[in-house]
Amino acid sequence: MRSIKRIGKWLLYGIGILMLILLFIFAYVAYVSKTDPPVIADTKSLKWQRRDHSNGFYTLGNNWFKKSKSGLFELYVEGDPFERGVANGKLSKELLVSQEDYFSAQISKMIPSTFYLYFLKYVIGWFNRDLDKNIPDEYKREIYGISESASDAYGYIGTNYQRILNYHAAHDIGHALQNMALVGCTSFGTWDAASEDSTMIIGRNFDFYVGDDFSRNKIILFENPSHGYQFMSITWGGFIGVVSGMNEKGLTVTINAAKSSIPSGSATPVSLVAREILQYAANIDEAIAIAHKRTMFVSESFLVGSAADNKAVIIEKTPDTLDVYDPGSDHILCANHFQSKALAGSEPNLKQISESASAYRYKRLQELLQEKEKNSVQNTIRILRDRRGLHDANIGMGNEKALNQLIAHHAVVFEPKKLRVWVSTAPWQLGEFVAYDLNKVFAMHGLQENLEIYDSSLTVAADTFLLSPQYKNFEKYREYKHRIAEGEDISTDSLIASNPQFYHAYVLAGDYCFKRGQFERAIKYYQQALTKEIATKQEENYIRQQVADIQKKLH
Repeated sequence: MRSIKRIGKWLLYGIGILMLILLFIFAYVAYVSKTDPPVIADTKSLKWQRRDHSNGFYTLGNNWFKKSKSGLFELYVEGDPFERGVANGKLSKELLVSQEDYFSAQISKMIPSTFYLYFLKYVIGWFNRDLDKNIPDEYKREIYGISESASDAYGYIGTNYQRILNYHAAHDIGHALQNMALVGCTSFGTWDAASEDSTMIIGRNFDFYVGDDFSRNKIILFENPSHGYQFMSITWGGFIGVVSGMNEKGLTVTINAAKSSIPSGSATPVSLVAREILQYAANIDEAIAIAHKRTMFVSESFLVGSAADNKAVIIEKTPDTLDVYDPGSDHILCANHFQSKALAGSEPNLKQISESASAYRYKRLQELLQEKEKNSVQNTIRILRDRRGLHDANIGMGNEKALNQLIAHHAVVFEPKKLRVWVSTAPWQLGEFVAYDLNKVFAMHGLQENLEIYDSSLTVAADTFLLSPQYKNFEKYREYKHRIAEGEDISTDSLIASNPQFYHAYVLAGDYCFKRGQFERAIKYYQQALTKEIATKQEENYIRQQVADIQKKLH
């Protein structure tokens, strides 16, 4: 009896010591991740009030914000960093608040456990413990200005400034922790003989998905900074980084994720490296110089198109290496693997090529570009909307191996020499592509009337796929996915019928039956999935493991 008490006593001591260690770790992470905002000498802009012109049109001095008839939001800001941020936040306050609501709601869906959400706060705090040391002071000031209009509902996560700052590294952290589900973006460019009138054309799909709500309120930002070049980018509330954009010199930047390791600490977020390039580079050499001086904690490809150089290259960057891929021809293609001499043969890249959807999508892009001798804006949009696999195979709607995975936050087409840009409208890249002439927009320096600023004569019509029975079926498929996620009962046969060539429909049906102990039906669906075009090796391995586990149960 004494020995049992003694064991119990030491066990309690052990638990107590473990709790103290955990408390110390949490306290340490909380301390090192604490981020103070920059000191602003002149804060009078915080007293500014936006002017409401009705119908969602607001102005604040020369700065303005409105919703276009296209469904896109448009925002213009100018001035020094803090003032730009303040104007941005005050003008788009509703979108800033709702975007954080959508982001938090999606995270809660992915991680429903309150304990794990609380733990995640410290994980992110650890990753981002030196984040502010790796961000230029200009951008910290701009973010601080925006954060003054952020919601007060998320104080348990961090201060407004700390949260908005950390969200700029969300792409990088999610990318690193979730290599199984890389952002599967595709971009390409043509010029000289490869383009219809020899003009450079850059096209890209930004396949970044954090739920339908997050993708709903896209902002076309036109920024006139006190230093650097005027530029436009496609963004969302509270985000000053760049994922797709073009500046007044006809320099474009788009980013594509590559295979990364889990980082040990923070560095400059990818989107802010792209932002710096867009704001301060007039040509490819200047873009490379900016990329060289920044350290990143994930691997990324920056496709940079340059009117001054009349070509595009890909700056390929890892946490410790940078190389430039220049095809030496009149076209360039970019998926989610590296192509430069220094990085193409690396072990992570070779694994990415063999196990992800990147190489397949790259080959499909080659096929589509070869179908027409000369590329055009309309053809670029046709390619960005393509849902088929190699040799026009039907690989199901929503397959990551397709260029159009039906999840895109946006698609965009640039003509750098003409300073024209076409941006997709909802849903995904299927709605109209509306055109902006940046020569005209940058010359405005303010807007006092609620006028449409896009060029309606250049609008490219919505995809006719939206009117097809197949699109209606895809909507049904997405509804079944949602109902399964909510724990509702569905008809697995109806699920399959909504998207019969997509392997994931069979995986969903198999998982649904497996959880309900319907093992024979589950194995049938998994085996059918294996006959379809599966996007990644990891998913194929999962399906095969499920089949093996069920076979053990049945025998």
